[in-house]
Amino acid sequence: MSHGSTQVTDHGAAGDGSAGPATVPGPQPPGRSRASESKGYAPLGPTLAAFVITAILATGQMYAVIPVMDTMGHAWHASASAMTWMASAFGFGYAGGFVVFGPLADRYGHRRIVVYGIAATAVTTALVACAPGLGLGIALRVLQGVTVAAFPPTVLSYIAERVAPERRMVTTTAVTTSFLASAVIAQVASQTIADALGWRAVFVAGAVAFAVMAFVLRAVMLTDLEPRGGSPLSAYRSIPRVLCTPGLRLLYLATPAVFGSFVAMYTGIQLSGIVADNQELLVLRSSSLPAMILIPLLTPWLTRVPNVARVVFGLLLASVTTLVTGLVSPGTTGLAGLLLVFVAAITIATPAMVGTVGERSGVARSTALSLSTFCFFVGASLGPQVAGALVGSGFSRLMYVLAAVLCAAAVIVFITRRAPATQKR
Repeated sequence: MSHGSTQVTDHGAAGDGSAGPATVPGPQPPGRSRASESKGYAPLGPTLAAFVITAILATGQMYAVIPVMDTMGHAWHASASAMTWMASAFGFGYAGGFVVFGPLADRYGHRRIVVYGIAATAVTTALVACAPGLGLGIALRVLQGVTVAAFPPTVLSYIAERVAPERRMVTTTAVTTSFLASAVIAQVASQTIADALGWRAVFVAGAVAFAVMAFVLRAVMLTDLEPRGGSPLSAYRSIPRVLCTPGLRLLYLATPAVFGSFVAMYTGIQLSGIVADNQELLVLRSSSLPAMILIPLLTPWLTRVPNVARVVFGLLLASVTTLVTGLVSPGTTGLAGLLLVFVAAITIATPAMVGTVGERSGVARSTALSLSTFCFFVGASLGPQVAGALVGSGFSRLMYVLAAVLCAAAVIVFITRRAPATQKR
């Protein structure tokens, strides 16, 4: 998924606020890599490695709790439906943090916000590992979501300013693909660690990894530029105007269905017990990773199709896949194949949805895309609740509801196809 991916533009992240557009030197020829670094741009190798690892860690916290819900529930004497709040709580904090940290990065510096945010996440993740019960665990997961939300919008804005123009696309693609791949990688890692050392070790390992990455990011990221003038609060003043844009209102209504269905699918598989063997669950979770690798590689061809058409196609394909899953009750092998198609459909729809928002946002691009990312993760936060509420009546019923929601979202997006490409001012 492109979690906020198209906030990265050659005009910086401010886009609509008082800070004005970022000053970005003109494009350099592809063969001028060393020259780019000499002009103050970030080195590609260390920057890419640090951002990709941190991106997987950051968004992976949303999904790392799914494989250990049952174990945590037994330890805390909590029901399966109650344990879904451990995923939702993080998602709500993560979504809210996007809106908070985007404007602050332009005012106080990208490196400062990222390093402090990741260092704080090392602490909040360690606190989750120490949680004695569900109530405090939920509160700490919200706090963890807020602190780690400093990374995605800030680092994408940093790429727009401090990475050489000819390297921007590869860096952005790598980071946004990592956000998507974290859904699989985090679940596999979480299950592997928990099976060996227990569920608390999952968060201890995460805390250590965040602490290490805070030092790495501080060493890799370039020193912050001088703060821009104006109040960070000025960036929020465009939110009501964006929400009143007809071509965006309906898109925001459809957006939560994308990640909501994605997380509900994985949560439903965990809670329903349709795959009881841990090794089979591990294989099932890994089965969709090829789609997350293949779809980005096909991006040059996929982008020839208009964004709205790609969104509608992706949502309808996901809808049909969930419907078939509910109807045929496949075994583990069949479910793995259907999950691969479902994840491919979501991977197609997500960047196209964000691209559609970017096309229609005009001068309010940064704010419009921040709100879009917020809507994605509101959906992701609601997904576990939907799964927890429906899976007790059968996994098939959950699939039918998800199919209906995805189909409705596709219809909503299709209705907006004639919306203007940009806002007129």
